[in-house]
Amino acid sequence: MKTRIVEVRQGILKKNDALARALRNRFAMTRTYVVSFVSSPGAGKTALLEATLRAAQPRFRVGALVGDLATANDAARLSRSGAPVRQITTGTVCHLDAQMVGSALDAWDPGPLDLLCIENVGNLVCPSGYDLGEDLRVVLFSVTEGEDKPLKYPPIFNTADLALISKIDLAEAAGFDRETAYASLYRIRPGLPVLEVSARTGEGFAAWMTLLEEHVNRKRGEGGGRLN
Repeated sequence: MKTRIVEVRQGILKKNDALARALRNRFAMTRTYVVSFVSSPGAGKTALLEATLRAAQPRFRVGALVGDLATANDAARLSRSGAPVRQITTGTVCHLDAQMVGSALDAWDPGPLDLLCIENVGNLVCPSGYDLGEDLRVVLFSVTEGEDKPLKYPPIFNTADLALISKIDLAEAAGFDRETAYASLYRIRPGLPVLEVSARTGEGFAAWMTLLEEHVNRKRGEGGGRLN
């Protein structure tokens, strides 16, 4: 039975990888830079994404795909930014996959995009094995979740390109221990880039937007310019 489960899982991931490669080629053709966000529920990724969409306009053409088990609440919230947003309701599935992303894009016409943000279902386990064709995978963990988060969920931190420590404005109130948090991160993923941010106060947000701008411009084949 265990052998069969492993074979089925390998088959699913192999199919997903093929679809993700097709998505990556699709995004390369349109020069759309794609960022996926993963975190536990309540880590602040929707707040961060809303602020990111607002700041990126009108410098870039931006849009977002939002994954949730149920409701379109996050999509409605992100729509307040003025960017086109598409909800992906997964039902009982605890993550997005490349097929869901491709199907959502096929049924959606946001126009040409320079930056597409994908908010995954709130989960640090299931999304780790599913490539979505993204250029940058960002994992968030907030100061209220505990400094040992990376030690508890190593696969997602091992597959991320960047870690954002969110809600940094609450660090003192939460008794957040930076030294321990960074030690946990680097024990799992030495050298992983880390930024500390607060969507509420804007702390660290300029550094995040500068990094994002550089990546988007590189894919567009441009340079210079500033995000507002």
